[in-house]
Amino acid sequence: MRTYHIKFCERKKIFFGISLAIIAIGIIFNFIFGTSLDIQFTGGAVIRYSYSGSIQQGEVENIVKDASGKDVTVRIHEDMSTVNDPTQANNSVSISFAGTDSISLEEQQSIASALDEQYPDAHFEVVESSSVNPTMGKNFLLKCAMAVLIAFILLLVYVGFRFRKIGGLTAGAMAIVALLHDVLIVYFVFVVFRMPINDSFMAVVLTILGYSLNNTIIIYDRIRENRRLMGPKTPYAELVNASINQTLTRSIYTSLTTFVAIAAVFVVGSIYGLTSVTTFALPMMVGIVAGCYSSVCIAGPLYVAWEEHREKKRNAAAPVESK
Repeated sequence: MRTYHIKFCERKKIFFGISLAIIAIGIIFNFIFGTSLDIQFTGGAVIRYSYSGSIQQGEVENIVKDASGKDVTVRIHEDMSTVNDPTQANNSVSISFAGTDSISLEEQQSIASALDEQYPDAHFEVVESSSVNPTMGKNFLLKCAMAVLIAFILLLVYVGFRFRKIGGLTAGAMAIVALLHDVLIVYFVFVVFRMPINDSFMAVVLTILGYSLNNTIIIYDRIRENRRLMGPKTPYAELVNASINQTLTRSIYTSLTTFVAIAAVFVVGSIYGLTSVTTFALPMMVGIVAGCYSSVCIAGPLYVAWEEHREKKRNAAAPVESK
């Protein structure tokens, strides 16, 4: 296996600068576009229709907006088992209306008539009509946020205990900072591509937390081994640089293979217009890259910077104590 000799810790300002620049750009886009929450978090109504043939997501959105006078989110779910004969496909389209008002029967009929007029051969039929109470939506959002917070706490405790011989709490805190970096990057993907924050966002975040932390733990494991092999007097920068370089090939290959697999899912979802698939796969691809980058270029150099800061404080305080 090839061994690299990249001085990650010495170039930490470059890595931190890249991350801060991306975050700054994301914040600017957030101010421009704002954050869009799906009805799962804000409340609203959902109508699901079955249809046959082929329809266009953008056209359906415009038709329903004109018929109902409300902002909508459309998700198309295509039956992949009958791709050779679209007329026999069991396809469905979900139309989400954000807000506190339910959709009346007259509005549903008006929407169905407009869809039938545009797609006379699609044979739209109502499969399900439901509403989400705004209070329930807010409670669900709070529960999701609490789940992420609990995950952070458990990860901090786990890393702090497992790597206590190399400053476990410091290592855990720096790993959490790297994970927060990944969560922000994923969030900005949803903002930039105007995708509503929904259950896909929570699934991507929790998946990336585990994936990115796994990469970081591999590096910490090597740091712990090298601390024993290289001795306690080895400078932190030299120790961490050696550990990251020794695990770099594995980190890159693991991330690359996962990225390619998710990219294939994204391509298939894009070809068949599977919005529910693409809104998960696209942020996942970006999250995988961000997770690999943060594990290699953020967590380790941050750990070194903090330990060197603590060492300087101890050295500065030593002469005073001796007097």
